[in-house]
Amino acid sequence: MAGRINDEDVKAVRDAVPIDAVVSEYLQLRNAGGGNLKGLCPFHDEKSPSFQVSPSKGLFHCFGCQEGGDTITFVMKVDHLSFSEVVERLAGQAGITLRYEEGGYNPTHQRGERIRLVEAHKVAAQFYVDQLESPEAEIGRKFLAERGFDQAAAQHFGVGYSPAGWDHLTRFLRGKGFSDKEILLSGLSQEGRRGPIDRFRGRLMWPIRDIGGEVVGFGARRLREDDNGPKYLNTPETPIYRKSQVLYGIDLAKKDIAKSSRAVVVEGYTDVMACHLAGVTTAIATCGTAFGGDHIKILRRLLMDNGSARVIFTFDGDAAGQKAALRAFEDDQKFAAETYIAIAPDNMDPCDLRLAKGDEAVADLVEPRTPLFEFALRQIVSRYDLETPAGRASALDEAAPVVARIKNSASQHEVAVQLAGMLGILDTQFVVKRVGQLARWARERGGRGPAPASGRGGPQAAPATASARPFGGPALTLRNPVFTTERELLKLALQHPQLVSPAFDAYGVDEFTADPYAAVRQAVMDAGGAEQGVHDPQQYLVAVREAAPDDAVRAMVTELAVEAIRRKTVDEAYAGEQLVTVRKRAVDRRIRDVQGTLTRLGAGDDPHRLAAVQGELWVLQQYGQALREWGAEAL
Repeated sequence: MAGRINDEDVKAVRDAVPIDAVVSEYLQLRNAGGGNLKGLCPFHDEKSPSFQVSPSKGLFHCFGCQEGGDTITFVMKVDHLSFSEVVERLAGQAGITLRYEEGGYNPTHQRGERIRLVEAHKVAAQFYVDQLESPEAEIGRKFLAERGFDQAAAQHFGVGYSPAGWDHLTRFLRGKGFSDKEILLSGLSQEGRRGPIDRFRGRLMWPIRDIGGEVVGFGARRLREDDNGPKYLNTPETPIYRKSQVLYGIDLAKKDIAKSSRAVVVEGYTDVMACHLAGVTTAIATCGTAFGGDHIKILRRLLMDNGSARVIFTFDGDAAGQKAALRAFEDDQKFAAETYIAIAPDNMDPCDLRLAKGDEAVADLVEPRTPLFEFALRQIVSRYDLETPAGRASALDEAAPVVARIKNSASQHEVAVQLAGMLGILDTQFVVKRVGQLARWARERGGRGPAPASGRGGPQAAPATASARPFGGPALTLRNPVFTTERELLKLALQHPQLVSPAFDAYGVDEFTADPYAAVRQAVMDAGGAEQGVHDPQQYLVAVREAAPDDAVRAMVTELAVEAIRRKTVDEAYAGEQLVTVRKRAVDRRIRDVQGTLTRLGAGDDPHRLAAVQGELWVLQQYGQALREWGAEAL
């Protein structure tokens, strides 16, 4: 059994895989100033980016939900993996061979369930690709050719073929060291009367990859008349595949989606292929399920919800396509992007359109044409006879609640005016008031109060109070200059240890009056002091986080290591100011304590003790004076 991963190898993995490169696989990052990057947090829903990445420190932190950590922590949280699974995955990407403390390195020994399932899919994907060249797969190659896809296109998208026999892949995976339990759990095989058999047989195969580019499932297209299964058969729900949380083509489209702030949602695998080959490289598709909330979360992280972001749906114009469009509109308000629908002439899908009219027609199709809300409302209105008062009233009754769901009041008003025009109701204000009334009722029924004011959009605007944590004492109010300076000094100690060392390492834990800050000071001490950060900054931060006694302190360390310094020019002078201010306040507090002790001591007390206290007070007063006169030179 493989044991604990060697610490040096873990450090090598952290150093070899830049955190911004890893995070960029999941969300769009933009410049946040001070060498940091920002994006929409993948761990909670938010409208403005409060998630920050510090490439120089190898850390991330969300100022909204307080999640934070290093590269390994990020992948653990976002992909729900164990520590060892993440290290093994990142090591594989970096070409690092890991050593284990017990039993040596053996890649077949308990490398984690997800790692094994992903490996099985990787092996299966290559197996299917190889099979596409076989004589049996002629029917699959013909299918692709008839739809305008040549061998290069098939290779680009990893299209393959599953042999028609019962257990070709199953036996192949066994030969690669996978157990029957793993093969069944992966969804690549299913239980037969005499053991596992292939789930996919005699079909054209599309690998479904997650946003990180790993194959997690397959979509299989029926090719033969005697195949009694569904036209498309997808991987069942497995530990690594959730159809509501994957988008076909996202691995190929993500960079262009982030770059152009545009995504095109189509309905099938061949439609994605057609769009990409026609130059629409932002095309993606759902995998056997309706476009829903989890898909929106994936896209929002890439689109960054900027004002120019657009999502274009290319549903068919038939009844099923119209129904899909209306379902998409139900989630429309979860986007900050503008949403549109594009329907090709003669209701052709992008694949058929490319065949009939070429690449330019596909590129032209996805240029935004009809806002999704307008399409949805027109579908509702079209079901009523608008020539009669009753018909117009009924159409309004169905359409008004749809408009009332629009959260932005200005947009809601504008759409309500358009609805009045669609219905032929001359009294526009009547429709506007009706929509507004429904919106108010919806809010009241939902019991929601006014939206909370945003105050944690980033470190440039410090929060009024630190987020709730299981520390003792009152909540931290950062309007208190004492807490502000202590926070700033700790940020310097973590981010610029060379500016505060060695003076900082002589500061006691009691010089930090806030419990969270005192705990961070202790963690720095336990990690060997700020002096360690001068020699190896990244390993120093790792050591401080590991020295933290619990997750709350660890989160605070990450937050302080990522949060921007309050001064644009960070130099020795600024660091000295923070050092002196914290020390002066500590000295002043001690002076007050000693003066209180002197007041309580009477003339009859021990003269030696009285002299000692008076002596301490004199020393403290002289030291305080020196700090005021000489500043950092007196430390």
